[in-house]
Amino acid sequence: MSATKELKVRCWIDIDGKKFFGPGRAQLLILIEKNGSLSKAAKEMGMSYRKAWAMVEDMNQRGQQPYVELHKGGTQGGGAELTETGKKVLATFQKMNDTITKTVQEHTDEMLGLI
Repeated sequence: MSATKELKVRCWIDIDGKKFFGPGRAQLLILIEKNGSLSKAAKEMGMSYRKAWAMVEDMNQRGQQPYVELHKGGTQGGGAELTETGKKVLATFQKMNDTITKTVQEHTDEMLGLI
């Protein structure tokens, strides 16, 4: 009987041993940038606004600079946008993740053939 084998890699950045940034938070930033709204980004990800807000607050507080700027509602309505730091972190993470994925793909057949 043939077994289904998969090689999976997920990249996370920890600060002081606690998860800080990874694929989920990157996706949240992508959707904030796309929608201009934290609530719309959260909804698209299938998560509560409260959880998304907590993730943004954590990134803004523990990062070197804030990643997301939130705008309160009013006559124009609220909104959210990535700061320059947020854009740079997201772009660098995506580039790094693409390189990691490419490297894993190059070695997957060889590695799984040994298992």
